[in-house]
Amino acid sequence: LKPFWRKPLRLKPFCSSWQIISVVRLDIPHFSATMSTGRSPNAEKLGFGGIKGKVAIISGASRGIGRECALALAREGCHIVVAAKTTEENPKLPGTIFSVASEVEALGTGAQALPCKVDVLNEESIKAAVAKTVETFGRIDIVINNASALWWQPIDATPMSKYDLITRLNARGSFMLTKYCLPEMAKNKWGRVINMSPPISNDYKMFKGMTAYNISKMGMSMVALGAAAEYEGQGVTGNCLWPATVVESQASINFELGDRKIWRKATVIADATVAIICDPGNPTGNMYIDDTYLKSRGLTDDDLVCYRYDPSFEPPRALAEAFEREDVMGGFTIRRG
Repeated sequence: LKPFWRKPLRLKPFCSSWQIISVVRLDIPHFSATMSTGRSPNAEKLGFGGIKGKVAIISGASRGIGRECALALAREGCHIVVAAKTTEENPKLPGTIFSVASEVEALGTGAQALPCKVDVLNEESIKAAVAKTVETFGRIDIVINNASALWWQPIDATPMSKYDLITRLNARGSFMLTKYCLPEMAKNKWGRVINMSPPISNDYKMFKGMTAYNISKMGMSMVALGAAAEYEGQGVTGNCLWPATVVESQASINFELGDRKIWRKATVIADATVAIICDPGNPTGNMYIDDTYLKSRGLTDDDLVCYRYDPSFEPPRALAEAFEREDVMGGFTIRRG
């Protein structure tokens, strides 16, 4: 492929416009995103490789976890479709589809980037993005459903408009993007669906104050598990990935989710994502916690230190502990497909 994108700020996105609905506050300073051109220090240990030339479409890729996944895959030579809503720089909302696409191509790994303005609430927008991806690259190999909205309030404090938004954006949006990417993956008998969503819990206490949010996020998990079941034996896998700790993201900042020393960098999710994609066992139908999976692939506690914001402080695994009991997980075990 010859480079087809060189002046990011002058390009017009081809997909339909995003219906902007405020989900989080944007009145506090944003984090300063930095880029490293080098591979993860754990890349060799985790077995990264074998995906050069693959094509990944990532929703919510203009910042945070989505951006880190885009860069991590691009470092391995994957072509990246930067699918997100932001096209103009905003001092309170760093990153655009163009800035991330520029970062991808600046890595010098041969990875090409396609910046695409996508409205995950709109079916035609998603269909257009998938069609343009196939037109540009001739294939789709990886879909990462990362775009989502955060809402932590009890049932009686949740307006139906907010419920509709988060379920449409999180569960329905992931369903649509996966739906239109799966046939393209099946054509090549190779595909990876990874959704940034939690294990499905049967502990009712998990839902307190977060019922609407959990409905939407566990709906995302069901999409990945459904893809795993329906495409089993066709070279296509589906898995979910969830952080053990609070992870660097714009949502973590906007919702003031604690001091940064209790966070991990978004690279922990990015490395786990690449590791799942490159896993020689082709695992499918799993609901992973990031650090637990990374340890299953050979990382030690010392290896995980590089993901801390404060190297001297071990972040609490507050987002994982409730999911890791066997009774909560429903006895799910790692599947190899």
